[in-house]
Amino acid sequence: MTKRKRKLLTLGISLLLMFICSCVQNVEEGIIIPDLSIPGKGAYLAGELIFPLDQKPTPQCHASTIAEISNGLIVAWFGGTHESNPDVGIWISRIIDGSWSKPVEVVNGIMNDTLRYPCWNPVLFSPEGGPLMLFYKVGPSPREWWGMVVTSDNEGESWSLPEKLGSSEPTGHLIGPVKNKPVQLADGTIICPSSTEEEQDGNIRWRVHFEITCDLGKTWEVIGPINDGVEFDAIQPSILTHTDGTLQILCRTRQDVISQSWSEDNGKTWSKMTATGLPNPNAGADAVTLSDGRQLLVYNHTHQNGDFPRSREMLNVAVSKNGAEWKTVMTLERQEGEYSYPSVIQTSDGLVHITYTFRRESVKHVVLDPAKLTRQ
Repeated sequence: MTKRKRKLLTLGISLLLMFICSCVQNVEEGIIIPDLSIPGKGAYLAGELIFPLDQKPTPQCHASTIAEISNGLIVAWFGGTHESNPDVGIWISRIIDGSWSKPVEVVNGIMNDTLRYPCWNPVLFSPEGGPLMLFYKVGPSPREWWGMVVTSDNEGESWSLPEKLGSSEPTGHLIGPVKNKPVQLADGTIICPSSTEEEQDGNIRWRVHFEITCDLGKTWEVIGPINDGVEFDAIQPSILTHTDGTLQILCRTRQDVISQSWSEDNGKTWSKMTATGLPNPNAGADAVTLSDGRQLLVYNHTHQNGDFPRSREMLNVAVSKNGAEWKTVMTLERQEGEYSYPSVIQTSDGLVHITYTFRRESVKHVVLDPAKLTRQ
């Protein structure tokens, strides 16, 4: 072999290895990660910050939630100096004449003249036959917080006085939906996906439970916890519904994977928690059942450690026909920084709306056309 041929062979092998490495970086258990999506192309119709970075109402914000109202959308999040600081309250913005309104704080954790606790994880929900509900948490930490609720009869223009949800024997304080929206069954029953972070024998155990109300929050029943916090440290479930009546949850874990559980009796009992084929870098996700029966998940398709993108540096969308086999169809973010804690709904016009934390400095709103959700 001539010297020139050896050079060409070496170059070819190097290029082949580079190609293989590139493919490996974009494949997770057989899932190919799409390139970064572009607003206005394919299913990605639009994307914008709810408030610009140079007009942010608080130094930091996180954990947004979104709901449909008759004349548009409403979004809430917690904001203040930083997460867990006593000055953190719950802020909202609404679509008015096609633009997001100036954010306003609607509730906070002031207890008296000398004591104030931070607020956490708001969840907006519009039940059939009831007012718009805003659930949130108050307390020094997720291990010590308790659930609160306010309601609005005018789609978020004004709110009732805050009320504590109450307490229960299995979980102590009622928490309400811990991060993601409830589901309402055909008979009016509202199932709130919830979880606790409790210290046991020097270890923090993450466990999932459900808080169920049949009278719009006047009384509550607690189901669970459904996991022991050992095999899976799981919190922040999202509830999916299937055409055969089965319910499914997808959960954040500390085991580097999204976990799941299933119920065939409207949430009264749940299967043993198992791993899905999707990674989870210890970050919140959210999911919704589409009107065509498909399931849609917004999540960070990354691991907690490793090379870029890792942790919360990439945010993705996956779809499934059965809740078991998932296809990653979009990459919403892929850059340094934090892009996390999504909230997702499908509105009455069929479009999908997603909000998520944008670098802890703003909340981003994205609109998708689910009919075009194929690999970008």
